[in-house]
Amino acid sequence: MDFFINNWTLIAIAVGSGAMLMWPSIASGGGAGSLDPTGVVQLMNREKAVVIDVCQPAEYAAGHVVGARNVPMAELNARLPEMVKNKATPVILVCASGMRSRGAVAIVRKLGYEKAHSLAGGMGAWRAASLPVEKA
Repeated sequence: MDFFINNWTLIAIAVGSGAMLMWPSIASGGGAGSLDPTGVVQLMNREKAVVIDVCQPAEYAAGHVVGARNVPMAELNARLPEMVKNKATPVILVCASGMRSRGAVAIVRKLGYEKAHSLAGGMGAWRAASLPVEKA
């Protein structure tokens, strides 16, 4: 007990350091449902994942992941079941920054698609990774 009392500042620094190291994962919604661009490409190639862009049509036309289908967030409940009939198929949701697609993951999972993922960082991360972009 004396050790903790005499070294409380070192313990506080260690706890603070650990929290700062974990912050990026927590802030980005890390782990559950988020994939980086490399993970998205692997899922597309290995498991034939379907990419759904939840941006508005004008944003989609300005540039999107090659092969992505546009389903604006407001239409997701109605249109996703007709686009992806097999609920075992992985679904990757994409938007400009990754914020809307993270929210869309919850909607898609409620529809029964357990393999729903979001592109962490959105199209900004996709472009930063120098991956191909298609314009409509």
